[in-house]
Amino acid sequence: MSETTGAQVQIQTGALRAFLRLAGGFFLRERRAKWLGLGLLALTLLQVLIQIRFNLWNRDFFNALENRDRDAFLWQMVLFLGLAGSSMVTAVYQLYVKQLVQLRWREWLTQRLLSLWMTNARHYQLERTGESDNPDQRIAEDARLAVDLAVDFATGIFNSAVMLIAFVGILWTISGALNLTISGHAIAIPGYMVWAALIYALIGSGLTYLVGKPMVALNFWRTAKEADFRFGLVRARESSEGIALIGGETDERRGLQNLFTSVATAVRDLMRSQRKLMWLTSAYGMLTSVFPTVVAAPSYFSGAITLGGLMQIGSAFGQVQASLNWFVDNFPRLAEWRSSVERLLSFRESLRVIESMVEEPDQPTIVRIEQAPGEEEKVAFRDVQVAFSNGSVVIAEATAEIRAGERVLVKGESGTGKSTLFRAFAGIWPWGSGEIHMPPREATMFMPQRPYLPLGTLRGALSYPHAPETVSDEAGTAALEQVGLAHLREKLEEDARWDQVLSLGEQQRLAFARLLIQKPRWIFMDEATAALDEENQDTMMRLVLDNLPDSALISIGHRPGLDAFHERTLHLHRGPEGAKLAKRPPKRVLAGRKIKIRNPFRRRVRQAPAG
Repeated sequence: MSETTGAQVQIQTGALRAFLRLAGGFFLRERRAKWLGLGLLALTLLQVLIQIRFNLWNRDFFNALENRDRDAFLWQMVLFLGLAGSSMVTAVYQLYVKQLVQLRWREWLTQRLLSLWMTNARHYQLERTGESDNPDQRIAEDARLAVDLAVDFATGIFNSAVMLIAFVGILWTISGALNLTISGHAIAIPGYMVWAALIYALIGSGLTYLVGKPMVALNFWRTAKEADFRFGLVRARESSEGIALIGGETDERRGLQNLFTSVATAVRDLMRSQRKLMWLTSAYGMLTSVFPTVVAAPSYFSGAITLGGLMQIGSAFGQVQASLNWFVDNFPRLAEWRSSVERLLSFRESLRVIESMVEEPDQPTIVRIEQAPGEEEKVAFRDVQVAFSNGSVVIAEATAEIRAGERVLVKGESGTGKSTLFRAFAGIWPWGSGEIHMPPREATMFMPQRPYLPLGTLRGALSYPHAPETVSDEAGTAALEQVGLAHLREKLEEDARWDQVLSLGEQQRLAFARLLIQKPRWIFMDEATAALDEENQDTMMRLVLDNLPDSALISIGHRPGLDAFHERTLHLHRGPEGAKLAKRPPKRVLAGRKIKIRNPFRRRVRQAPAG
């Protein structure tokens, strides 16, 4: 698992600025976001005002107790109920608006990240280059933590700043001056409790930073290891059949245990760092509970302040101290937020690296040019070189032209780059050089060896990537019957994991049903019949020829019998500097003459209507 150097440099030089560039647009571009943010700040300010009034109540309440004034005591209890009720209502709506801001911001950021990731095959290219690990975890978990904690911190800092301004004034006023005599000189320190709080907080914050600094890197490391472990579990679940058939549970368990050992090691390192910080914060917190009383006690014993004044000083000192101690109290969460932001930023930077490799490359890349509407549709490429992302060449030279309606088979030994050329046709493989001229995307359909079946209904799998409602009951049922999946015709609206319900052979036949429904003018197949026996392969290919007689077909494969369904063959010959593409005549041709191939699925099923 690797991180990009560019991401690391950017993170170290300004994670907060980079995060705001990535996510701050929410408050600039979304009109409702501004009002939600202002509403949250207004409720936070109202809560501060209530706390200021509580401070005054604290003085009056204890003075009433000291003076044994029953009426004043009862009035203070009534006032307390009013203040408490106001504080509760404000706190409830403050929490609701804060959560609403977090949710809306996360929605906006998630949509942006998904747009950057799931565009122009960036998700595929990111995996092929290994630029960033576990994008799912970064989009789901890291984005949530980065946004939620950012809102918490913003409101916390605003609350602390306003509380500090308000209660510093109160504390300065009620604490008075501290008179000292040093070497015969009288010294008066005005507002001495304010200075005491400031010095106390600075010492605590400095020690917290020094002790807790390693937690940022340790949180980053733990999050990465947790993501690796979760990825291993998901991979094992998705590959459960293969693991069970080969009896690989012991080895798989060993691998998962090793991944979890890395998690446990990272957590232990973090625990040791947290333990050191806990020693500091516990001692600091315990001392805070008595520090203001001890400092103000001389004034109380001298009669300069009343019991109510002492309680008010303690309350005001506590508010000032809480405001100044925000960094101390939130350092562990700051470390967690920082690690999530770093992973999020490195993910964004990795996508930038991919974009620059494709759009502003230092080295040549394959240029894919789509023909404009009205142009003659064809697939044309000359002197195309295909390479891996590390620069090693897999296809040294490929030149050919395929016209509309032609059926061409691309063959070659394993490892000569047939599937990589298929990806270059699709525009998802940019590494190499040369130009490929392609028909419009909407006129094409690419069929890989393992078809992609999205989550959702069977109708959605047949219509993909179009909306499910584009497939009528009649068209869906007819296509399923044609490819031998008639037992699924009553399940068009059933929501299931079809990639697990169906065997690979059934999935490939479902892909042919999708093809018959969507009727593209250009069909690209990469071992699309590899899981079928020869009879079923012939049936599927004949369905294509019968139902889409004018569509061009470019197939990649080496299965026996495929030659018969193509008019010519292009052969990739392995060479010392990469494979080269050469023309090769087909062994037999079906074009122009009728060869009867039995469809084992038709039996008593009528020919499906067009459309």
